Amino acid sequence: MTDFPKLSRAVSHALRHEPWLYELELDDEGWTSVEDLLQALRRESPDWVNFDVPDLEGMLLSSPKRRHEMRGDRIRAFYGHSFPSRIVKPQESPPQKLFHGTSRKSLEVIESEGLRPMRRQYVHLSEDIEMARQVGQRKDTDPVVLVIDSAAAHGEHVSFYRGGEKVWLADSVPARYIAVLPEENRVHLRGR
Repeated sequence: MTDFPKLSRAVSHALRHEPWLYELELDDEGWTSVEDLLQALRRESPDWVNFDVPDLEGMLLSSPKRRHEMRGDRIRAFYGHSFPSRIVKPQESPPQKLFHGTSRKSLEVIESEGLRPMRRQYVHLSEDIEMARQVGQRKDTDPVVLVIDSAAAHGEHVSFYRGGEKVWLADSVPARYIAVLPEENRVHLRGR
């Protein structure tokens, strides 16, 4: 039986972070050949020697977050790219509000400088509070959840891009469009 979480991490590493280690060529939108990915993973580890398209499809279907997309004979990661060449995304109108989870120690810098992509190509934003909180917990056990007035930011020419089902991307978000989610909302989430 295929270990889908392990497979997802390997595919993410290949498509989001170091495609050159796998000898993969990504186009401007992050697509590569499914067959090239299969061959690269088979070379990478004995765990993937019998790896095939149904394993990839199973990985996509079993993932609670849609991180990858397969169309025909091509596959790509939706977001999270950290390599230097930029993945091109079409601009879209975002929802009224978006959310971002972060550590308490990052808050002061964000309040003065806004959100920047840091080591990634884009700032990652969530459509819901709970997802933002889960992301923030990677950096802090009690993260701060920020509310982004994305409609106002978009109205003043901040570019937004769809990253996945519930993920949105931005080049950056100025501090004037960012507020801290009130504590009572965070307490309610902790009680779940």
